[in-house]
Amino acid sequence: MRYLVFVTLLWAYSFNLIGAYLAGQVDSYFAVLTRVILACIVFLPLTSWRGVAPGFIAGVTLVGALQFGVTYICLYLSFNVLTVAEVLLFTVLTPLHVTLIDDAINRRLNPWALVAAAVAVFGAGLIRYDGVSSDFLGGFLLMQLANFTFAAGQVGYKHLAQRYPSDVPLYRRFGYFFLGALMIVLPAWLAFGNFENLPTTTSQWGVLIWMGVLATALGQFCWNKGATLVDAGTLAVMNNMAVPVGLVLNLLFWGTEANLLLLTLGGLIILASLQINRLGRGRSW
Repeated sequence: MRYLVFVTLLWAYSFNLIGAYLAGQVDSYFAVLTRVILACIVFLPLTSWRGVAPGFIAGVTLVGALQFGVTYICLYLSFNVLTVAEVLLFTVLTPLHVTLIDDAINRRLNPWALVAAAVAVFGAGLIRYDGVSSDFLGGFLLMQLANFTFAAGQVGYKHLAQRYPSDVPLYRRFGYFFLGALMIVLPAWLAFGNFENLPTTTSQWGVLIWMGVLATALGQFCWNKGATLVDAGTLAVMNNMAVPVGLVLNLLFWGTEANLLLLTLGGLIILASLQINRLGRGRSW
């Protein structure tokens, strides 16, 4: 759980950096590519290729392609058609994707986990709902693809770690994740990137380095490791904790206005959803 809490704080702050320094200023494909390359530089020297099951390597490579490659391309592109508030609002459906994918893999239905995820969605939606534009459908669908691939990736990694136990520590079996992401992001940048819209300021390069080394390399590893240590219901709920945390940080550092009453109520509802999940842990149909 502590891994997920740490990454929630890290990603909540990083999300604000994207909106402030990168969105609409730096080519989306280049921003994602830079993050992946920096993460590869961090993890590939640590990666073990011997003594690791080929199925695990292939699976984690696919997870990286989905959870980072497809997800973050969709996320960055969504900033071109949605406001920051709309992007945050549309991410609140991620917990439902997590719960439904996990139940589908295990061929079961856990109504308590589904209820907990739905309550978390309601809490996050209560915080962020301040109206959406009339032509948001394309952006909404883009974000739902991002939600699905992010959910599929973390649930997939959780099951891979359980299926392929090993004496090789997880941090030495994670570099394949970023290779999978690179297989998606590099061709996307070469095909669709704007080569004239690259970073031009020290602040933009600094944010990209922060995003690559901390939010991506450290954040993705800690999040996926944390996913292996909790049940699917808790994982689903934690996917939405970044919304209230992100808003609090936004208020403290960027001075954005928000409804403090809704922020408090939504945060309490999300915390309550964790308790709902604990009550129903182990019960399924």
